[in-house]
Amino acid sequence: MMHAVISLSGGMDSTGLLMRLLADGYSVSCISFDYGQKHVIELERAMANISYLAENDYLVEYRTVDLSSTMGLFHSALTTGDLAVPEGHYESEQMKQTVVPNRNAIFASILYGYALSVAIREESEVAIAFGVHSGDHEIYPDCRPEFYEAVEHAFSVGNWDSELVSFHLPFLDGDKASILIDAQEAIETLGLDFDTVFANTITSYNPDAIGRSSGRSGADVERILAFHAIGRADPVEYVDGWETALGNALTANEIHEASK
Repeated sequence: MMHAVISLSGGMDSTGLLMRLLADGYSVSCISFDYGQKHVIELERAMANISYLAENDYLVEYRTVDLSSTMGLFHSALTTGDLAVPEGHYESEQMKQTVVPNRNAIFASILYGYALSVAIREESEVAIAFGVHSGDHEIYPDCRPEFYEAVEHAFSVGNWDSELVSFHLPFLDGDKASILIDAQEAIETLGLDFDTVFANTITSYNPDAIGRSSGRSGADVERILAFHAIGRADPVEYVDGWETALGNALTANEIHEASK
């Protein structure tokens, strides 16, 4: 059986990736990171899906790595207490405030070390899978193809037995809507419920105290538009409800398109 190690954030992209890998027959190890993010509730959502999978006889290795003492030092709207998470369209200039310096390089380094350890121990090839997609390229430099090409090359040069590990980025040229379409197919193959899986996720960077998505952060807007594009209501709970969240997202998108 093929083995994959993935970064499972508890968001829709990495969750869709997990469903795809399981549907394709991979044995999957998931690592979540507590990096001092304000939306740390995403880790609870990740564990909820791990439990849901177990209830349906899909056993997935799951570990959480605490990086909060280190990455909590970094300047970002996602980790800095007095810096508000910006609202609006995902590709707007202010969304750069949500960049966490070197985040994916740190995550990739840890995943690579673990994947290589598994590969050596099991004497088998292991894939490192990320749910990065084209919608991330504009704002996040560490989600671009050239970044992963450079990181994979550096890690292969810096490790013995690196031929056993490869990067797997199946959504790199797609967008959030295409991830949802792919997830629908994978979830159907697995005999699971689409709404249950995605209710056990969160994309909002500024959820309220009880974990409801704001519907107004750039990440929210992109997610809402993706669900709208495939003709489904998002099963997560929004502070003002789905219809209001959708209306706000469509308005934000209209303003963004008009500003181009």
